[in-house]
Amino acid sequence: MAKGAKDQAVSERLPVARVAVDISLAHLDRPFDYLVPAGLADEAVPGCRVRVRFAGQLVDGFLLERTQTSEHQGRLARLERVISPEPVLTPEIFDLARAVADRYAGTLADVLRLAIPPRHATAERETPAGDGSKHAGPRPAAGPWVRYPAGEAFLAGLADGRPVRAAWSALPGPQWPDEIAIAAGTTAAAGRGVVIVVPDVRDLELLDAALAGVSHVSLSADLGPAERYRRWLAARRGLVQVVAGTRAAMFAPVTDLGLVVLWDDGDDLHAEPRAPYPNAREVLALRAHQAGAAALIGGFARTTELTQLVAAGWARPLTGRPESLRQVAPLVRAAPDEAELARDAAAMTARLPSMALRAARSALAGDARGAVAPGPVLVQVPRRGYLAAIACDRCRAQARCATCAGPLEVVGAREIPACRWCGAMATDWTCARCGSGRVRALVTGAARTAEELGRAFPGVPVRTSGGQHVLATVTGEPALVIATPGAEPVAPEGYAGALLLDGWALLGRPSLRAAEEALRRWMNAAALVRPAGPVVVLAEASLPAVQALIRWDPVNFSERELAERAELGFPPAVRMASVTGAPAAVADFVGSVGLPDQAEVLGPVPADTFPARNAGHHQPPAEPPEPQERALIRINRREGLALARALHAAQATRSARKDGAAVRVQLDPAEVA
Repeated sequence: MAKGAKDQAVSERLPVARVAVDISLAHLDRPFDYLVPAGLADEAVPGCRVRVRFAGQLVDGFLLERTQTSEHQGRLARLERVISPEPVLTPEIFDLARAVADRYAGTLADVLRLAIPPRHATAERETPAGDGSKHAGPRPAAGPWVRYPAGEAFLAGLADGRPVRAAWSALPGPQWPDEIAIAAGTTAAAGRGVVIVVPDVRDLELLDAALAGVSHVSLSADLGPAERYRRWLAARRGLVQVVAGTRAAMFAPVTDLGLVVLWDDGDDLHAEPRAPYPNAREVLALRAHQAGAAALIGGFARTTELTQLVAAGWARPLTGRPESLRQVAPLVRAAPDEAELARDAAAMTARLPSMALRAARSALAGDARGAVAPGPVLVQVPRRGYLAAIACDRCRAQARCATCAGPLEVVGAREIPACRWCGAMATDWTCARCGSGRVRALVTGAARTAEELGRAFPGVPVRTSGGQHVLATVTGEPALVIATPGAEPVAPEGYAGALLLDGWALLGRPSLRAAEEALRRWMNAAALVRPAGPVVVLAEASLPAVQALIRWDPVNFSERELAERAELGFPPAVRMASVTGAPAAVADFVGSVGLPDQAEVLGPVPADTFPARNAGHHQPPAEPPEPQERALIRINRREGLALARALHAAQATRSARKDGAAVRVQLDPAEVA
């Protein structure tokens, strides 16, 4: 039905269709009414995709509801056609998308693009229709959940359909996929749906294997459009009750939602890089709240945001028994410690002190009596590459590019330094401060670390994982495995030991959450080590993050971090928005927005957006980047929605008057440094 729609008679039954038009302009962020031609009356069902004419152009949209009358006083246009009668937008997902848009000062259209995948007609025809029956299997046993004092009570709440919500501090080891699968199976056995979100495809593969006994589908970006839409439809039509996936799966349309699960909620992969930049943690917490569902959010570490949910009473802590922790935790030491310094005063400045080398050698060789089996040793390095940053050998000033002032790096042995921002080669580099032409390593990457350890341990295989070459697993044979954070492969029986290098590089980042993120990365790596296996972290032992790792106590560390941020007025104790753009645009936006009385504006200050825009380029930019500024707006948590409404209204005013200079508005940004 396309031609002649405007000449057809209007449907006598519910002739008005309310449509969410796929337009991201803030001043058009509302439904619009259209007439339903008689020929489309049966296909135009709530939730289906439609095609409408808007401002003289044909655009897509979602039919939200059919009504008898319209409040619009003018003449209504007709629906052009129904793209598909499949009701892809459920009432629950619409309410969630609207709430997410409101929370993040975004538009409904932007959120719906994240929530609903593009249509694939063949997959739509081939996917069988659901019969409305539940696919509940038997309730699984508690299994490893008995290691948690509240574990069996949590599972009982899931079985009873109660909205139990847990801030989960997982015990170290490989059992976390099995624990999630048991929680999902318990919920599915009660006839309710489950949505599980993990950071990346490697985690999803582990979870997919653990869910083998549960009717489920896995969603990830690498499936391809047809297969991804086919699996999404299986959840929408009720063919499966459990959906596991990466970030986009947070909007999966399961029926009768009973549980949402988020693993490793501090991972930055959970933050959506497209407007309105929602975080999976906030979306799933909001979804559980709206649906009256249970929630299981956590990881090996604890984020301050999750601690904030506990402090607000929304979630309860779920931690392991002390005796269980002692049985599975690795043995963590900081290097250099006092004994090591007494033996070797140079250990303070050594990148690989002798204590770390001895721990690696012992883990590779195993116990002479055979009590401890040899195995691979994990070496976590904060940066990939060879020499990720270099400095003048004489005055220690960081070496920078003569073209764009970006930092120089060396990508391999005997390679010429090159700029990390624009890629220009620094063939004849000399220091602008002292004139020296010699350089030294400032930040050593994974490739150089592998080279150094290969010389220190001749005959031991060295494997690297990071960047474009990430290993999923390694064998149990003795080897050195050099990995960047988040790219650590899984060893079948666990690593025999681990070295966590360059702790200063993680702790010294100019970020509000540097210590929290360092602890998360360390704990994720140390959790891969066998019980009582040696873990050496190269950082000052007295630092709170290092002490939390040694004691395996992320909860107290997170509570301390939250208390300090509350005292200083930092997120998540407050809500904060960033406004980034050209200086004049930022000043105009901040000056025109009707902020609540309690709001406080910080800045604007220059925003360094050039490195992110040009990362990986190997040609100098044609022209210097336009200067950018950023202003921060903070307000107490109770007024967070009022701030979001004010920012959305300001965006609507600017889009209505067609201001050319765009600004990026982001609420609760992951980084505010």
